[in-house]
Amino acid sequence: MIASEPLDSADAPLVDTAVVPRYLHLFAELALEMMSVGASARVLHVACRTGYPAAELHAAPPAFDVLGVDGSQAAIELARATAAAHGAERFVYRVGESPPPDLEPGSFTHVLALHPLLPVDRRRAFAQLVPLIRPGGQALIAMPLRGSFPEVTDLLREYALKFDDIELTKAIEVALARRPTIETLSDDLEAAGFDDVDVELRHVLVPFENGAAFAPDPIARLFVLPEIRSWFPDSDLTRALAYVHEAMERYWSDATLELTVNVGCASARR
Repeated sequence: MIASEPLDSADAPLVDTAVVPRYLHLFAELALEMMSVGASARVLHVACRTGYPAAELHAAPPAFDVLGVDGSQAAIELARATAAAHGAERFVYRVGESPPPDLEPGSFTHVLALHPLLPVDRRRAFAQLVPLIRPGGQALIAMPLRGSFPEVTDLLREYALKFDDIELTKAIEVALARRPTIETLSDDLEAAGFDDVDVELRHVLVPFENGAAFAPDPIARLFVLPEIRSWFPDSDLTRALAYVHEAMERYWSDATLELTVNVGCASARR
């Protein structure tokens, strides 16, 4: 199943106000550039959170129908309000699993996922999308690829070495080796049943005022740290991440912290 970080009523508005302008737009812009549409498009937006980039889809030709699905009630309520404010009557949002199990096969021209939380078995998650797309349709999966967030992962390694945590050291190496590259993401999508896979990659730096500003920032709380925790399904990172936050405060006490992100987007055809 493709998931997203649960959002409560306090955090959901921060996606649009604090995360989209500085971070999430990097993934959406690449996905929209790679999107191919004909006379009309019906899009399943999985793990849609607050619906972004609904406004961009509504403003662009051709006519879009969108079904957005997310597990967070607060996020879906905000997505509905945003769609109503833009007059996007054909944009529908519902709370539930991504993708929903009750959809008719071949219902969509496109499936879109921006910065989703994927399970370790990516191929199985991608395979769930294939039947939902019409022949010739397109899946667009935008996510951080291997090499992202070394400022965090290097400090996780530092913690494991300092406290002689051999199990965590092993888990870190396994997790980082398992992160997708252009080649392995292509392989995963093809193994799931897609064809004509193309993956684009952009290297970006996301600035934070200093090290202390990282942990409480909505980008870190709602996207980066949940993403990293998802790489370690069998490890408790509570103490290790506390160490990371303290180390960041020391190492970047008076300097801008620039978070390295390898923004990738895969386009795959049914």
